[in-house]
Amino acid sequence: MNFDNINILIVGVGGQGTLLASKFLGMAAMLAGKDVKVSEVHGMSQRGGSVVTCVKIGDSVASPVIDEAQADVMLSFELAEAVRWLPYLKKGGALITSTQQINPMTVVLGRTTYPDNALKALEGSGASVKALDALKAAEECGSAKAVNIVLCGVLASMVEGVDQALWMDALKAVVPSKFYEINEKAFKKGLEG
Repeated sequence: MNFDNINILIVGVGGQGTLLASKFLGMAAMLAGKDVKVSEVHGMSQRGGSVVTCVKIGDSVASPVIDEAQADVMLSFELAEAVRWLPYLKKGGALITSTQQINPMTVVLGRTTYPDNALKALEGSGASVKALDALKAAEECGSAKAVNIVLCGVLASMVEGVDQALWMDALKAVVPSKFYEINEKAFKKGLEG
C-alpha cells in the first residue's frame, strides 16, 4: 500500500488518541507531498464514547468522509469498535487492531454484553487482520497513552515509499516535545510489528 490513494478509518473510544493519530498520519502524507483531508465523523471523546476519524490521502482528495465499504485500512484501538465499524472497510481491506477491550457504558450499566469472540468475528470477515496487544507495547515504551502511535507504526510498516525520517518529522510536528521520546519508541515498536 502507498499514499497515492488511500482511505484510512480510525476507530476507538474517547481518550484513546484517535484525533492525534489522524493528525500524525495526515502530517506524514502532507510531508510526502500528498493532498489530505481529515474529518471526525462521530465522537463523544469527553465521555468515553465511540470516536471515528477519517483520513483520506491522494493526489487530489475532494471529500473527507469515508462511506461504507470505502476504507482501505481501519486502525482500531478497541475490539468492539472494530466490529461496530467493520462495514466501512472494503472487502479484503486491512484491519490493524489492538486486542484491548473497553466496556462501553451500555455494558457497564448492564444493558448489553460485550461482543463474544470479537477477534474471531473480525478474522472471519475477509479482512486482512493484524491484531496485537498495543496496550502492552505502549506500556513497555513508557505510556499506556501511546497505543495510538504503536498502531500508526504498524500501519507505517505497511506503507511503501515513505522514508522513516519523514515519519519522525511528522511525529515531531504533532507531539509535544516532552512526549516525543515515548512516542518515538512506540512508533518504532509498531514498525517492528
